[in-house]
Amino acid sequence: MPTVSARSLLLVPLLGLLWGFNWPAVRISLTEIAPWTLRAGGMTFAGLALVAVALARDISLKVPAAHWPRLIVAGILSIAAFNILLAFAQLMAPTSRAAILTFTMPVWATLMAWPVLGEHVDRPRLIGLGLGIAGLLCLGLPLIRAGQLSPGLALALLASISWALGTIVTKRWPVAAPTLSIAAWQLLIGGAAAGIGMLIFEGIPVPRTLSPPVAAALTFHILGAQALAYFLWFTVIARLPAGIASLGTLMVPAVGALGSVLLLGERPAASDWLGLVLVVAASGAILVSPKPGP
Repeated sequence: MPTVSARSLLLVPLLGLLWGFNWPAVRISLTEIAPWTLRAGGMTFAGLALVAVALARDISLKVPAAHWPRLIVAGILSIAAFNILLAFAQLMAPTSRAAILTFTMPVWATLMAWPVLGEHVDRPRLIGLGLGIAGLLCLGLPLIRAGQLSPGLALALLASISWALGTIVTKRWPVAAPTLSIAAWQLLIGGAAAGIGMLIFEGIPVPRTLSPPVAAALTFHILGAQALAYFLWFTVIARLPAGIASLGTLMVPAVGALGSVLLLGERPAASDWLGLVLVVAASGAILVSPKPGP
């Protein structure tokens, strides 16, 4: 195995920070930008940025004609629906809770992979499922008792399930193309889907001056959490073992919740923080589970 450099390892927490602080950045952006418009612009720009990277690295963007349907379905589930649902979730629910619920993604993917892909549920994954269910109960039961279970949290959970379903589609029907190219096309598919929604529900956006906080949040969202983060992600998975690269994503809900406290003034309850710990532990247990052989 090639030696892992310290510089490459530092990219993992950097990614966690970029994607984590994207949660409050999106919520701030949504105060002045409509959700369909925000997602259409963000995903399209990120997709074009990856296209530029692929062209600069001489990576083929070609996808076999027979694989386009599976690419489109996976893109709509993992990228388009995921991002659009989360935009509306953040308008209806506290960002910190939405971030925690969303990162139950590995739990749903594991549950779906069992019957669809025939992946064995080993002990680490079983522990992860148990921790994930405990985290959901920890988050949900106090809200149900207090009558505070909002539609936004249901949308966040639906976004998580949509991402997991898209992952299963990708594994069951893989696309014969470079990973970077697949991500670029899926982001552009997501941007196109959001653009159609924008035209139907919001119309053509009218340019206007944004307040400094929103302009800063939007710049970070598009350039930092979309274009730069996706570029860094593919750099990380090329240089580091998949397990180490994936474990970096465990920072995201924690940073998202902390960012919501610092930048949005949210005050998560003790049950929210406990739910966060359980969900992160669940994801960690599933991610470190040995992958089945070919």
